[in-house]
Amino acid sequence: MTTMSTPLPLVGSGTAIPAPVHPSERTRIQKLGRVSLHLSYVVFSILLLLFVAFHAYVAWALSHPPVAALASNPMLAKNLAYSEVTFASADNRIQVDGWWIPAESSQRTVVLSHGYGANREETWVPMYDLADLLHGMKYNVLMFDYGFASKSHPAPATGGKIESQQLLGAIQFARAQGTQELVVWGFSMGAGTALQAALLSAPVDAMILDSTFLPDDDTLYFNIKHYADLPRYPSLSLIRQFFPMMSGARLEQLPSAEVQSTAYDFPIFLIHGTADDKAPTYLSENVAKAQTNALSRLWIVPDAIHEMIYRTHTQEYVQRATAFLDNVHSDVLAKLATPAEDKAGSVIAVQLKGSA
Repeated sequence: MTTMSTPLPLVGSGTAIPAPVHPSERTRIQKLGRVSLHLSYVVFSILLLLFVAFHAYVAWALSHPPVAALASNPMLAKNLAYSEVTFASADNRIQVDGWWIPAESSQRTVVLSHGYGANREETWVPMYDLADLLHGMKYNVLMFDYGFASKSHPAPATGGKIESQQLLGAIQFARAQGTQELVVWGFSMGAGTALQAALLSAPVDAMILDSTFLPDDDTLYFNIKHYADLPRYPSLSLIRQFFPMMSGARLEQLPSAEVQSTAYDFPIFLIHGTADDKAPTYLSENVAKAQTNALSRLWIVPDAIHEMIYRTHTQEYVQRATAFLDNVHSDVLAKLATPAEDKAGSVIAVQLKGSA
């Protein structure tokens, strides 16, 4: 029996003959694959590290905002006599610098609470104009720097956690000057800080709060989106992790929900613009809904932007604010008179009882 072998295809028959892979070339291909895989791991690790480091930088930037140096003073700006003052925060953690602008023979004081990223001058509000207005109404005025704005006693920004202690120190200082009627006038985070101080039983008679800002997940992401298109997760989680390292305070410690749901025992005048792109209008609306004091007011200004309502609606702003202050003053006078009347009534009653 004859066995026939299958003939090999002829060159040019249309069938390609695979070239044999030599061991050295196979090793080279495997090595190249391993190098590519390792390189991918390295690139991924670098990108992940940069992503995490960026969020660490965001946390640092949030707690250390750039703040301009003081450019003027009450005398230069408005011809208001003043004195440089320094006082301790309520928890004695930091010294606070400020200006005390006295009104002659006055026991009424307004403490101005500036916003985030600004100092006591906060020129866009503008603070000097308000100080001049208040001084003309016979109010003493206290302007001071929060720690994040201080050049001599710097401290990180904490969203109001530590700042509320600094505001309480300012209130205590004003009371020590003989103040019997005290109003806090706050802007943006300075307004939110005022409400946090109120939760700590700040001894105030009223508050005016303009463009109130309170840090929480929603408002933080609301602001971060203006600067970087970051995903909500894991960005907020990473920032929360890094923030305590940069500031010494945890964002979870900020009582944003409690601030918005508390009925305070003093009147509040809340002012907010519908076009505010930094502090959502619902923050002021929520605070207003919780109030029970008959003198409390809410003014929502159509198309007004963050902290610019005084500039764009000056006449109405001044009219509403001064009317609120006048009502507060009348209320305080009534409360101050009541104990005296009760005391006098008690004395008369004792005398009548003795004569009987």
